Amino acid sequence: MSPKPVAQLELRAPPAVVGIARRLEEHGFEAWAVGGAVRDALIGRPGGDWDLATDATPPEIRRTFRRTVPIGIEHGTVGVLADDSVMYEVTTYRRDVETDGRHAVVRFARTLEEDLARRDFTINAVAWNPVTAELRDPFGGAGDLRGGVLRTVGEPDRRFAEDYLRVLRALRFAGQFELRIEEATRAALERAVAHLDILSPERVREELAKVLVRTRAASITLALYAGTGVVGKLLPELEATRGIEVGEAHDAWTLAIRTVDAVPPSRLRLRLAALLHTVGYPAARGRDLKGGYRYTGHERMGARIADSILRRLRSSNAEIERVVSIIERQSDLFPPDSPDAGIRRWLADVGPGLVNDLFRLRIAKQHALPARRSDRDIVERWHGARRVIRQNPVITLDRLALDGNDLQRAGFEPGPRFGLILRTLLARVIEDPSLNDRATLLAIVREELET
Repeated sequence: MSPKPVAQLELRAPPAVVGIARRLEEHGFEAWAVGGAVRDALIGRPGGDWDLATDATPPEIRRTFRRTVPIGIEHGTVGVLADDSVMYEVTTYRRDVETDGRHAVVRFARTLEEDLARRDFTINAVAWNPVTAELRDPFGGAGDLRGGVLRTVGEPDRRFAEDYLRVLRALRFAGQFELRIEEATRAALERAVAHLDILSPERVREELAKVLVRTRAASITLALYAGTGVVGKLLPELEATRGIEVGEAHDAWTLAIRTVDAVPPSRLRLRLAALLHTVGYPAARGRDLKGGYRYTGHERMGARIADSILRRLRSSNAEIERVVSIIERQSDLFPPDSPDAGIRRWLADVGPGLVNDLFRLRIAKQHALPARRSDRDIVERWHGARRVIRQNPVITLDRLALDGNDLQRAGFEPGPRFGLILRTLLARVIEDPSLNDRATLLAIVREELET
């Protein structure tokens, strides 16, 4: 989306934000809206989080408002709970006094200009007064938005060296807002890539998550990750997929990032699975009988590699389990025209909880291909799976009408054989749900299984 000229825009803040700013000014302080909400409003994307900067100190902010929360008071940030029951962050003007590439030591500043001068990019160094509607833009950020340019505030090498996470932020902003990275900024960014290993895994993971959930066309930023060396530095397993042929004019990397775009941004774990679903291709690649390549077993290899990547990024256990399961099962769909019994067997194997993500990933891969294939067959199979799920089929042992206690009460000697008997009965019930009756199952045991 092309940025709109500032002159054509009327910035509007929530009434509560205007009220907070007015109250600060009535008490003799300055109050300016800063950050992403101002930037987004300037390009016609309202709805961001509104933050305020002020010359009031944290104690003065807390005396000015009745309901406050010291959410980051050591850094000058106080949460103000407004009349709309939303908490807005109000932060004292700050300036950096010491940086190490990961963290900054800050001191309170006296002026808005000092505060804006410490920010990363010009597009984020624009302030707007919610009371007077005055725009302060000492570094030309509004003009850069109009021109579709991303540049640092001040000298690029120094700005990236203050916090190397800004490398990843720059690429995210460039992709999210379709900005061209200014030449000197890009050169400094590429030099800074060598230092990305000092970033904590948590910060890298959080930034990658923002790329995946905040931008529908995440492939733009991910392509910038690859083109600037970020992928090779932080995710070498993905770098290895670049140039790996997978047919139909895509390499494994391009197929992955295009598949990401075909998954809704609201589904972070599925987008992660889409990004990592080809990571096993390099390890699995072998020659077929026709001289081409085959990738037998890439799903299992990819699952192991994805597990390693996500653990390195310190993802949650729940996220790792989900993403790895999707990757490992990505090719496991039941054949077309399968009978209900076949679908039940498949559900028992993969688990109903994975069904929607497996089908969504397969459809996304279809959409990612250069010559988009019809997904009608996949959609019909998906409908079939959902229809069978609605029948509430018995596909797990806990749903079986007979258990080990029933076998004991019927006079059978307990032991390891119980497990085999119950699994055999479950298989029979999956084939014919009408068998799931305690008396019927006991009869099967006595007549067929107990020898």
